[in-house]
Amino acid sequence: MLGFVFHSLPHSSSSGREGLDALLATSAFTEDIKVFFIAGGVNQLRKGQQAETVLSKDYISAYRLLELYDIEQIYICEQSLNQYGLTLTDCVIEGELLSHHAITAELSQCSKVVSF
Repeated sequence: MLGFVFHSLPHSSSSGREGLDALLATSAFTEDIKVFFIAGGVNQLRKGQQAETVLSKDYISAYRLLELYDIEQIYICEQSLNQYGLTLTDCVIEGELLSHHAITAELSQCSKVVSF
């Protein structure tokens, strides 16, 4: 099982966009993927971002491709959402809301973890 962890804020660096590209490319080779949004990474999923105001490319809507690529194991940290004043309805995609402890348990099932 391969884990992709998104923990960085969107548009502050190219990390989120590069992680999404890597995730989509990897899905062509395996279906054993888990995706985690923790800490500032929950903001990668925030609806209504205006990337052009910070002169950045809008890649956030591309997260909707996860469903088309059959990436179904998506986990979002409940504490992180609360920290940023977000709910699941504020996210561009659906995912399973998990506690920090439950995310740690899911991550421990991954043989490799890449972080963005």
